[in-house]
Amino acid sequence: MSTREKRVGIRELKSTLSKCVREVKAGRTIVITDHGQAVARIVPEALSLRERVEALRKAGAVAWSGRRLRQARPSGKTSGARTIADLVVENRE
Repeated sequence: MSTREKRVGIRELKSTLSKCVREVKAGRTIVITDHGQAVARIVPEALSLRERVEALRKAGAVAWSGRRLRQARPSGKTSGARTIADLVVENRE
């Protein structure tokens, strides 16, 4: 965990929200925990995407080589006028 990160339980976050927001504005990342397990992360909006990805990588939340991803090919096709969305909705019912 980086020195710019702080772990805060949900109960503590509720009682010190204004203080936590001030810390985030100052550049600190707040990791919110529920019974000791990280469940969310509040990061400063001013951080660039690259900085946010790097912070997640350092925290072990993501693994990325830095290379661009290849464009994915569709895994299936539909026939007729139905779309994939139509099939998903139908399977949910």
